[in-house]
Amino acid sequence: MRSLGIVALSVMLGGCASVTRGTTENISISSTPSGVEAVVSGLEVPTTCTTPCAIVAKRSADITITFEKEGYQPQTVQLTKEVSGTGAAGFAGNLLAGGVIGMGVDAATGAATDHKPNPVIVTMQPTAPARSARPAAPRKPRPPATAPAPEAGT
Repeated sequence: MRSLGIVALSVMLGGCASVTRGTTENISISSTPSGVEAVVSGLEVPTTCTTPCAIVAKRSADITITFEKEGYQPQTVQLTKEVSGTGAAGFAGNLLAGGVIGMGVDAATGAATDHKPNPVIVTMQPTAPARSARPAAPRKPRPPATAPAPEAGT
């Protein structure tokens, strides 16, 4: 009887995405060029890192990453949440094992989802060089054109 109970518990827990995948994930962040400041919003604690870097985020978080570097145009990437194949299998395991509670936990924690894109990779675009505001140098006057001398005897 004890063995049967252990097997049943293993099947129920094995189907739960919260248990098999966890409620957090690593998100890799990189850029060309490297050394760009990445400001990550949507986390419990505002986070800034310098590329290349990685963060740990809750699977249920709505994440936006803003990339900033002097001499380059800022870029913002909004991450989306999608149910991955592994997450879907864990979520479906709840149905097979009758884990309605597990399904509710997975839905509340976002354990069945992954953030996309991951890794987050951006190519920074240089800002246009500012045109100088100084006035153009004055033009030197040209000497007046001399008219050809009239021919004698015509």
